[in-house]
Amino acid sequence: MKLKKPNFWDYKKPNFIAYLLLPLTIPIIVNNFLINIKKSKSIKNIKSICVGNIYIGGTGKTPLTLKITKIIHELNYKTGIIKKFYSNQFDEQKLLEREYKLYCKSKRETSLNDAVKDGIQVAVFDDGLQDRSISYDLKFICFNNEKWIGNGFLIPSGPLREKINSIYKYDAIFFNGNEENISDYKEIVKKYNPNIKIFESYYSPVNMNKFNIEDKYLIFSGIGNPDSFKKTLSKNNINIVKTINFPDHYKYTLKDINQIKLIAKNLNAKIITTEKDYVKIDTKDNEGIEFLQINIIIKNENELIKFIKSKI
Repeated sequence: MKLKKPNFWDYKKPNFIAYLLLPLTIPIIVNNFLINIKKSKSIKNIKSICVGNIYIGGTGKTPLTLKITKIIHELNYKTGIIKKFYSNQFDEQKLLEREYKLYCKSKRETSLNDAVKDGIQVAVFDDGLQDRSISYDLKFICFNNEKWIGNGFLIPSGPLREKINSIYKYDAIFFNGNEENISDYKEIVKKYNPNIKIFESYYSPVNMNKFNIEDKYLIFSGIGNPDSFKKTLSKNNINIVKTINFPDHYKYTLKDINQIKLIAKNLNAKIITTEKDYVKIDTKDNEGIEFLQINIIIKNENELIKFIKSKI
């Protein structure tokens, strides 16, 4: 799905349009009710961890999946990643399979069974909290610090797949961003789930030495939360003179890339995109385009490691 979120989704309070669309949230409410009563299936001989969200897109889910997989790998478990196949999510699939064994079928249960056959001990799911066909051993939910729950309404009135009170079903929550103050959000979370574990993470650039702060830059991306990308660069004193945003998982054409390069040339600016976007650009067309490589840093990582070890 090529999604460019409407601005009103992230207003702190719902506006007239959000209220106008409320009747269209009824199918989501009915679907959530039905999947909540659906019986989940446990798969023997493998542990499963799901990293997902209820806010649609831009919560740091994929880099967090990679980070958690790395932690489990370093605990000497044979691990793999499972992601449901979507033809338009080549970007995330490419990032995941570069580092770990990726199982990517149209049904997550099929991928999980394949992982069992390969002797995988712990499978980490990138997305899938709303898939009740599998009984996960650990369920992690992600939020972006700035976006939080947007206007708090369900799709299409707002950005939520489930209402905020669904937090009671999950084991741990991750707040991802650029070290913003989230104390108010923590209080809300604890109100719905007093026992949930709370972890904070932030984005740490790996290759800032490739960029000169004296230069001007055009940045472009097709991700769920382009604001975090821009803020990370701005925090590191990158002079951004032009920002171009595309829908999440956008498939770039040669015309798009040539247009971006022309705009940058007219501005006498260099070009930076995200790693997720860079992998979608044909190698013969990526000359003159650099990407920002990031690590996700978990503040209380030792506590997370202990928590994971206690569950697997």
